[in-house]
Amino acid sequence: MGRNILFFVVIGLFFTLSACDENDNLQVFSLDQEIQLGQQLDSSIMSNPQEYPVLDTARHADAYSYLENIFFGILNSEEVAYRETFPWQIRIIQNDSTLNAFAAPGGFVYVYTGLIRYLDSEDDLAGVLGHEIAHADLRHSMRNIQRQYGIGILLSLILGEGGNQLTQIVAQLAAGAAGLSFSREFEREADEASVEYLSQTPYNCAGARSFFQKLTEDGKTSGIPTFLSTHPNPTNRFEDITDKAQAIGCSTQPYNPPSYQDFQRMLPG
Repeated sequence: MGRNILFFVVIGLFFTLSACDENDNLQVFSLDQEIQLGQQLDSSIMSNPQEYPVLDTARHADAYSYLENIFFGILNSEEVAYRETFPWQIRIIQNDSTLNAFAAPGGFVYVYTGLIRYLDSEDDLAGVLGHEIAHADLRHSMRNIQRQYGIGILLSLILGEGGNQLTQIVAQLAAGAAGLSFSREFEREADEASVEYLSQTPYNCAGARSFFQKLTEDGKTSGIPTFLSTHPNPTNRFEDITDKAQAIGCSTQPYNPPSYQDFQRMLPG
């Protein structure tokens, strides 16, 4: 009898504490907890330079200044729900063999030098960054954790318990951050959000599609981000992004400043 009462108390507490976020998605974690998790993940990445050789911001100030100009330009979009809530941050990871970028909870975004070198224009990079910003802004990482670990562990965290479990989650996210995969639904949402974000910038609002097109033309089958390799194939993604751009009537004219090649040369290698 006691266990039954406890069960209903826990379930009632769950629904009391749960709320919908700015994008009308049910969330168990608070924004503060999400930011805390992102900060812990970032600390884990920074403390593991062998796996994540992050470029120093002081030594590579010019490269960071260029990248942050693109990044924060996209964040100025009124479509980014948490643009003033998350402590948005972008880091460059030196690995020329990896064509990847990923987002951690709370607005922490990471991009590999291999991806920056592979892309042909600033529009292309803006499209990919818009996609990763969307994963953070739509709270996809946190929603993945909810699906993976269930209500019980999440409740223990909300109640201030299970610190070791939080550490375990952070460790698992850090270990698999470069290959963090999202569902087909999440990828579609991030693709569409990227178009919406870029529609309020000088960039080609369908900038992300060039990456898919280039990968298809090059026949890349390894070393590509999981947001390309495990979900709708690049051709379908290209078509869906094009359809979204047409639906909202945004400009697909390339911005493509020639300085992008200068940015690529700023990277060590």
